[in-house]
Amino acid sequence: MLNIYQNLTEYFNEFLFKDLSKKGFLKEYAKVNQNIIVQASKQEFGDYQSNIPLVLANIYKKKPREIALDIVNSLEKDSRITDICEELEIAGPGFINIKLKKKIFIEQFSFNYECPRIGIPNAFEDKIKNDNNKIIIDFSSPNIAKEMHVGHLRSTIIGDCLARIFELRGYEVLRINHIGDWGTQFGMLIAHLKDLFPNAIKDIHNINLGDLVDFYKASKKRFDNEIEFQKKARHEVVKLQNGNKDSIRAWQLLCDQSRLEFTKIYEILDIKIQERGESFYNPFLKSIIKDLSLMNLLVEDQGAKCVFLEGMKNKEGKALPLIVQKKDGGFNYATTDLAAIRYRFSPSPNGDEAKKIIYVTDHGQADHFSSVFQVAKRAHWVPKDCILIHVPFGLVQGVDGKKLKTREGTTIKLKDLLDESIKKAKEDLIVRLKKENRKENQFFITHTSKVIGISSVKYADLSQNRTTNYQFSFAKMLNFTGNTAPYLLYTFVRISGINRKNKYKEFNQINVVYNTSEEWNLIKKLLKFDEIILSVENDLMPNKLCNYLFELCQIFNRFYDKSPILKAERDIKSSRLKLCYMTQKTLKLGLDLLGIETLDRM
Repeated sequence: MLNIYQNLTEYFNEFLFKDLSKKGFLKEYAKVNQNIIVQASKQEFGDYQSNIPLVLANIYKKKPREIALDIVNSLEKDSRITDICEELEIAGPGFINIKLKKKIFIEQFSFNYECPRIGIPNAFEDKIKNDNNKIIIDFSSPNIAKEMHVGHLRSTIIGDCLARIFELRGYEVLRINHIGDWGTQFGMLIAHLKDLFPNAIKDIHNINLGDLVDFYKASKKRFDNEIEFQKKARHEVVKLQNGNKDSIRAWQLLCDQSRLEFTKIYEILDIKIQERGESFYNPFLKSIIKDLSLMNLLVEDQGAKCVFLEGMKNKEGKALPLIVQKKDGGFNYATTDLAAIRYRFSPSPNGDEAKKIIYVTDHGQADHFSSVFQVAKRAHWVPKDCILIHVPFGLVQGVDGKKLKTREGTTIKLKDLLDESIKKAKEDLIVRLKKENRKENQFFITHTSKVIGISSVKYADLSQNRTTNYQFSFAKMLNFTGNTAPYLLYTFVRISGINRKNKYKEFNQINVVYNTSEEWNLIKKLLKFDEIILSVENDLMPNKLCNYLFELCQIFNRFYDKSPILKAERDIKSSRLKLCYMTQKTLKLGLDLLGIETLDRM
């Protein structure tokens, strides 16, 4: 119904402009023309509401209800309004409730029924084909030689969800996995590797490092406790940065073996992402320093080269520095991130030529990105028509409200978390099958358990407001009641069951018959899907989509409970089957945007 909303907003704005102009208050227009049409807060208030009279009361020095009466009388003379609206009603202190004609819903429902995109517009349909629509979403971003842990969960699935929504809307999305594959820690890892396999360094690809996390911990322990090893590690950093062949081989081995572990996780989660490590930007780091110096942004402070930030101060009131080259001449994350921004906005073929870059990371990196974004803009590496956005998220906590960890106090491995969810889903499924006296083959049990287990983890995360922490609970997320993935999947399965009982017969009559409140509530909810998708695109909050799908399932199940479908009369049966079809179609697309696979049976 986005087009109807946009038309109504246009008509109301047009009236507002003319009325303010006629009464000599045109200068106030820019202040009062925002969000003058909104969704009705309650069903009994109609479909949309406007608070224009309350906004104008202070300007016109009149009572809101008097202003509302004048507005309604004027708008009801506009055929564009009367063609759409059944009624404009004055309510409360001066709200205008807007009730649309049923034919408008039927027309839009029929259009969406035939539309593969369920009425969601392509953002670039009416624009020039060569118009740049490229968006880079930087998400997941684990570090080499460190196993992915629960902290990577949110970045990975939030980033994937946003990428899917932008892709649906017609953007060219570059999904970037900014891997931590460069820096001082590699000197430590390479030194440890060479000590363990001194004679095999020339044929390094035959080396099996075993558990990379254990390997990292062992090298870190040596670095913290052995002075000679520290010196050797630092020397290896220099050799690596200077392109020593043996050091590059060792570095490549660490990257390759880490990549194998990352790939397993991405396959389980169905994540498509293009790896581009920190090392990719290494050739550009020296020019970052040079350019900042030429622009007189660079200041040497205590041997380090930095840019002092505007509007960001320490406790003493002094400007905070963003260090871009350390005292020893080394570079850091800020240098790499600046190089990445410049490359990503640079014209092709020497850059990505993106219009927007979205970074999905935890709240703890907010200050870092705020600093990097500021320096990039001051250096003019961000074109005027381009956008940088940091999408922060909170922590995953245990049921005790503390950071989610193992009993030993270590960070939970992401693979272990996913395996445990699948295991619990399988246990629950087997119990249900026994209760229902159902016999299913092993493939069904394995596949269904995996889908429920993975979707439950994803949905439990995405359904939360990403800016807050949330408590991770297997018991809640695997529950078949409430705002959970199993509840949504079960609703999808219920509709598949209806189709099976109907033997997948077609229902193609032209006229539809909808009389009950349950039918109309479902129709109206289905037609709000496009508004929800655009809302998520604008504010990057996937939980809005989750809430919509949950409410859609609730409304459908109330319709299902009160409305006979397969036993109804011919035209009513056909009309209700269309509602089932549209609900399943919307659920399918919505769950796909969340990265969740559907099931026909469970």
